[in-house]
Amino acid sequence: MSTRSADEQRLRQLVVLRRVRDRIDREYAQPLDVEALARGAHMSAGHLSREFRSAFGESPYSYLMTRRIERAMALLRRGDLSVTEVCFAVGCSSLGTFSTRFTELVGVSPRAYRDQVAAEERAGGEPPSCVVKSAARPVRNREAPPALSHLA
Repeated sequence: MSTRSADEQRLRQLVVLRRVRDRIDREYAQPLDVEALARGAHMSAGHLSREFRSAFGESPYSYLMTRRIERAMALLRRGDLSVTEVCFAVGCSSLGTFSTRFTELVGVSPRAYRDQVAAEERAGGEPPSCVVKSAARPVRNREAPPALSHLA
């Protein structure tokens, strides 16, 4: 196989992997597993896992759980849902697995996180999440302010 055709094959593979990642981003609350994702990409589950990890640095399952936990954090900040309701709302079917993974990624249990956020809001120590999101949003090049010449 020539270098050019190998490069083209790799680019096609990356397109497929990006579609898998986009599907996870869109359908995180649906019952997704690696087998279902692999079927949609016309690959074996093992091959998808290896290629996904190679391209994105983590397995498809890990990426899916990270998306679910990020969404769960937003729902818990709202404060109007129980931990169990949040667990099922983000697509997890096991409260134990959800709580374990949440604690691994966030550093505290879902309940402790919700209580901590509520206490910070009562104390006025944390700005609203919309302000935090806006301030923490990555700046794209076209949005960045022009460089100041006097700093150069």
